[in-house]
Amino acid sequence: MEALTISSPGFSHGEAIPSRHTCDGNDTSPAIVIGRVPQATRSLALVMDDPDAPLGDWVHWVVWNIPPQTREIPEHGLPPQAKQGKNDWHRNSYGGPCPPSGTHRYFFRVYALDTTLHLGDSTAKGDLERAMQGHVLAKGELMGTYKRR
Repeated sequence: MEALTISSPGFSHGEAIPSRHTCDGNDTSPAIVIGRVPQATRSLALVMDDPDAPLGDWVHWVVWNIPPQTREIPEHGLPPQAKQGKNDWHRNSYGGPCPPSGTHRYFFRVYALDTTLHLGDSTAKGDLERAMQGHVLAKGELMGTYKRR
């Protein structure tokens, strides 16, 4: 599988996510820069989760049908064609880091798909992962950390 490049102008891989993107700030999604998208890509998908949550993996953001030519998802925004599913707060939006204790890791994963997906508003991470099976051309990962003030 090919590798996409994923970065953010707000933080580097393994560094702290700025508080404006968390529950201690404005809770706005960070800008995500995407590179090395395969030519055959029909859409992109994004998942953000926290594997360090006390009850296991906590999903913060689920997005699909991002246009394949997208090279930057803007801070606090998405391309109009993109669809958002349910996070673990049962919201169809970004929900920033808000760890109950300690420093947690937050993984932003972007997938290049050979199709567009026809999914409903109640789509959760597991539903998206099942729909993507057999359609992933490439993926990339960015990890940031956060500890509450």
